Amino acid sequence: MPTDDLPETFHVTTDEQLRAVSNLTRHRIMAVLRFEPATITQIAARVGLAKGSSSYHVRLLERAGLVKVVRTRKVRGVTERYYAMAARSIVLPDPGEGGPDMLMRHAVADLEAAPVDAERHVRMAHLRLTDEQFAQLGARLQALADEYRELSDPSLPDASLVFALFHPVQGEQAEEAEGNEGDAK
Repeated sequence: MPTDDLPETFHVTTDEQLRAVSNLTRHRIMAVLRFEPATITQIAARVGLAKGSSSYHVRLLERAGLVKVVRTRKVRGVTERYYAMAARSIVLPDPGEGGPDMLMRHAVADLEAAPVDAERHVRMAHLRLTDEQFAQLGARLQALADEYRELSDPSLPDASLVFALFHPVQGEQAEEAEGNEGDAK
């Protein structure tokens, strides 16, 4: 099933959907399904799971509406199901104040799990921007990500692009946040 047939976006709106995407294993399963459909066996092999675990996580994603069966075929009397993403992209709600940003947590976990000897580009820059410059940079980053997403070829190895442009906590807010972290421990 080509990704052209999929809706452009799926907005995560329910607690069930948020719980489904909050799990790192399910995040990795959705990454497998990003470009092409796969069976439970194929998903399990790519993510490094047992077939039973893979099936469990895919069922949760399917129940939440994030993945769907796009094709079936009979193999030695058993129906083999091919799963795909429900949309080309998943839009998560902004985290509530003090809430975790699941997308960034998953990105950091994926980065940490990536082979150390593989080529990667990780940078952090601290900037001082006007509101207009901030908005322009955000738009340019989004356009660049969209441009390269259109160039993606499913036959090539996976690459992940993650960016975060935000205003960090300042002064008293930072001290307050640190105090709250200490209370949570």
